[in-house]
Amino acid sequence: MCCCNNKGYLLAKRLFDMFLALLGLTVFLPIALIIILAIFLQDGLPLFFYDRRVGKNGRVFKPIKFRSMIKDAEKITGSVYAEDSDARITSIGKILRATAMDELPQLINIFKGDMSFVGPRPEKLNYVEEFKESLPNYNYRHSVRPGLTGPAQVYLKYDSPQEDKLRHDLEYIDKANFCWDILLICKSFYITFKAGWEKFEKPNST
Repeated sequence: MCCCNNKGYLLAKRLFDMFLALLGLTVFLPIALIIILAIFLQDGLPLFFYDRRVGKNGRVFKPIKFRSMIKDAEKITGSVYAEDSDARITSIGKILRATAMDELPQLINIFKGDMSFVGPRPEKLNYVEEFKESLPNYNYRHSVRPGLTGPAQVYLKYDSPQEDKLRHDLEYIDKANFCWDILLICKSFYITFKAGWEKFEKPNST
């Protein structure tokens, strides 16, 4: 059964999201304060980065991130994907992105209900319009809350083709269950502790 039609699963998922987000905000508060101080000492204000992303049912919201790039980076280069050697990324930002700590403030978005822990990653508004034209069924991603992590993030490279990412997203939407959510969260924690985000590849399937 498609997870977006399973009311029991959705209720359990939402309650779990709220509990885990509140726990995370409490546990990681000291780390967040250290990150805030490090960003400020290196590059001053602002401390956070807000971007417009497309969420469930096409609603636009603003995920919160710790700023990992130089000030006004997108005003200089426009809205483009970051690369491993991107000169816009600060030295603190490189650490934050490798460990996904730049996305720690999105626990607030999860608690508010903008996002879930697991689901398709929310995409920029301009890219959504482009992908809706070029990728069949792309809009189906917006039938569920976007996620902090998901199978496309765990099993694919950051610069993998959008077609491959979409395939993982649609498979998740159609087959999602609570055990799969827990597995993806655990794998995401593992990648975080290994500082391996943007470098983790899916193992060969048998």
